[in-house]
Amino acid sequence: MNPQKRIEELVETLNKANVEYYLNDNPTLTDNEYDSLLAELFKLEAEYPEYKLPNSPTENVGTKVISEFKKITHTTPMFSIADVFNEEEVKDFLRKVEEKVPHAEYECELKMDGLGVNLIYEKGLLKSAATRGDGIVGEDITHNVKTIKYLPLKLNKPVDLEVRGEIYMSKKTFNELNEERAQNGETLFQNPRNAAAGSARQLDSGIAKKRKLDILLYHVPNDEHKTQSETLAYLKELGLPINEHSKRVSDEQGVLDFIDYWTIHRPELPYEIDGIVIKVNNKDYHNVLGYTAKYPRWATAYKFPALEVVTKLTDIIFTVGRTGQITPNAVLEPVKVAGSTIRRATLHNEDYIRAKDLRINDYVIIHKAGDVIPEVVRPVIERRTGEEKPLEMIKQCPICGHDLIKSTSNIDHFCPNPECPARNIESLIHFISRPAMNIDGLGERTIEDFYNMGLIKNIIDIYHLKERKEELIELEGFGSKSIQNLLTSIEDSKNNSLERLLFGLGIPNVGAKTAKILAQKYETLNNLMNASIEELTNIKDIGDVIAQNVNDYFENPSNRILIKDLESLGINMTYHGEKLKYHPEISNRKFVLTGTISFMARDEIKSFLESYQGITVDSVSKNTDVVIVGENPGSKYDKAMSLGIEIWNEEKLKEVMNI
Repeated sequence: MNPQKRIEELVETLNKANVEYYLNDNPTLTDNEYDSLLAELFKLEAEYPEYKLPNSPTENVGTKVISEFKKITHTTPMFSIADVFNEEEVKDFLRKVEEKVPHAEYECELKMDGLGVNLIYEKGLLKSAATRGDGIVGEDITHNVKTIKYLPLKLNKPVDLEVRGEIYMSKKTFNELNEERAQNGETLFQNPRNAAAGSARQLDSGIAKKRKLDILLYHVPNDEHKTQSETLAYLKELGLPINEHSKRVSDEQGVLDFIDYWTIHRPELPYEIDGIVIKVNNKDYHNVLGYTAKYPRWATAYKFPALEVVTKLTDIIFTVGRTGQITPNAVLEPVKVAGSTIRRATLHNEDYIRAKDLRINDYVIIHKAGDVIPEVVRPVIERRTGEEKPLEMIKQCPICGHDLIKSTSNIDHFCPNPECPARNIESLIHFISRPAMNIDGLGERTIEDFYNMGLIKNIIDIYHLKERKEELIELEGFGSKSIQNLLTSIEDSKNNSLERLLFGLGIPNVGAKTAKILAQKYETLNNLMNASIEELTNIKDIGDVIAQNVNDYFENPSNRILIKDLESLGINMTYHGEKLKYHPEISNRKFVLTGTISFMARDEIKSFLESYQGITVDSVSKNTDVVIVGENPGSKYDKAMSLGIEIWNEEKLKEVMNI
């Protein structure tokens, strides 16, 4: 496969998975799948640095903030920790540490399975609490964090403190919450991590308080204490909750013994953990070991092996997505895995099923890596009886009966019928969803019911529901108040900023982030509709595939009619967010940073450059415009000189930044 194309595919897949995991709390990849794809991306970028994309997940932590919450910029970036998965990888991490800092001690901590949070105390009083977000900017969840019973709003000492940790939900609270939701006919939470993350992001703090969240704290950025052990003791002294099971060990065997102990005793804990965090205890060594672009080299996280169970694959059924993609799904005999009951699992596509040789009536191994999305690992061949049936791939759409077609990659099957009810329903659900037009009162079931009743057949019909108010009130389950709230929400959606509409239109490969990039760049839908493919591909984060898809969408006459009809209904077609800034020495130029910049952190410099449409990349090539040089710049500086690339020293950078 073409390495450039594969890198683009991996970046798109992993960034989408990050959004689903960090923002929507609805993971689409298992930890194993994600880690495997990320490892492949790291390898390809090392081999082909010229194809590395500025939005690569190897450079970023987490994903962007959601719009309902105020943004909080972290005073120092919130890094993730690199994962390891077996004893040999743990030993390899320890060996690399020992090569630079012999006889290091380690602080071993339980890896909580929750939502990362950053707290700011001023003079001992809790000022703010923010999620990780993209590692630089997070979501303000102070109102919800203040409801956590065991978190002090006032410390035992009047100190200024930035401290980080994990919001989680106990197993007991999780089970009680799901029992209550079952009694009320509500959808059950998948696991404690999702329940905690969803609860911490509620706009109504009363809901968060009712969910009985907990928190444990473990990290102080820019800490003056000499060791991690001292930091934990200090946090406890201040009255902050820490994990009492942390342990300082002096060598490799101590680390491995700690891992072995908690692998066995993990079920006895009142909360979920998914691994062990290993940190170099002496913080002077942290500066010696340093950081990669994404991870600290002084810490790693050992992930417990995925939990596996055996159950029977009783059937394979097919669903139709909004783009027409056909997805096979395993119907399983219900089985409990990591605290939740699994009845279905996606099988992705025909090739996936053939490669694993999965058959109806097979006994199969299911696992939930990181207690998240269930995955069918493999069949249990030795339990076959002869009654198993190989997959018979359908040739017609299971909803409309139209002949299926293969994708250009020859992997996925699609229903090409634009009037397929399943496609239309999924498109409508996507349009009204929270990241898109955010229309309350039109859930998935309501959309399906309204579609089948002929009340809504397309997007335009949503905005004509007000003309059918009397019909709606007569429907079972709809009172005049709920109908009025729905109609108000529909009217309010007309004022959304352009990026929500763009995302809601369902242009292939245009997710929420891409929609915002396009809206910010072109400011009006008319400007975007008239943009050429060449113009689009020149935008950071917009590749050839997305550019072609955008162009194709607006070239389609029926889509142009839809846009015109939406405009006539009063739907806003203009971007309301922060406008792109321009700087003659930064905008649309590619920058490489090398060496240590004395007056500002590298991530802050990158953020500044990108705020003015500058593009930051890791490796120097003939396409690089500027290399910013600090102390001890290394080989990148030499290469820039040999290629005649413009060099900025710290003084020049300060001049450009006007500081």
